[in-house]
Amino acid sequence: MAVVRLPDPRAASSDAHGRHRTRHTHPRTEYYLAVTPHTDDRLIGFARLGLSGVQAAKLGAAIAADHWRCGYALDAARTIIHFGFTTLGLHRISGAIGPDNAASIALVTRLGFTREGRLRDHVFTNGAWRDSILYSLLAHEWETSCRPQTSSPQATVTKD
Repeated sequence: MAVVRLPDPRAASSDAHGRHRTRHTHPRTEYYLAVTPHTDDRLIGFARLGLSGVQAAKLGAAIAADHWRCGYALDAARTIIHFGFTTLGLHRISGAIGPDNAASIALVTRLGFTREGRLRDHVFTNGAWRDSILYSLLAHEWETSCRPQTSSPQATVTKD
């Protein structure tokens, strides 16, 4: 992954109309991480934390099919999980995954997530209700066993 830029959640920002705001007046509910190939700045995917509840977030990610099995999802997930636990002070990160999505299940398992159970008829997609398998990772689990030294030799995290 090329340079990764995560916004400083404490920083003030301006919207498209130049209006100044801070997180105290409009707190963020989502953080996205753009994923680019090692060779250029083309967007090939993302990782996402959607804040939910107290010190909790839901993890999501997508990588373009022609870049699957290259380590991008693992690198992006590690980076945004680290950001969530260290910078945002999260206690829990969860992910709901389709039971047939073996790659995503392998990914969260490799990252130390624990399977919590099946959510029946959790999402409506392609004209039908689908189950999800719920996984979660707690901050102390990340600290003791899963925290990476660095995401990868090529990844750099900066805050804007």
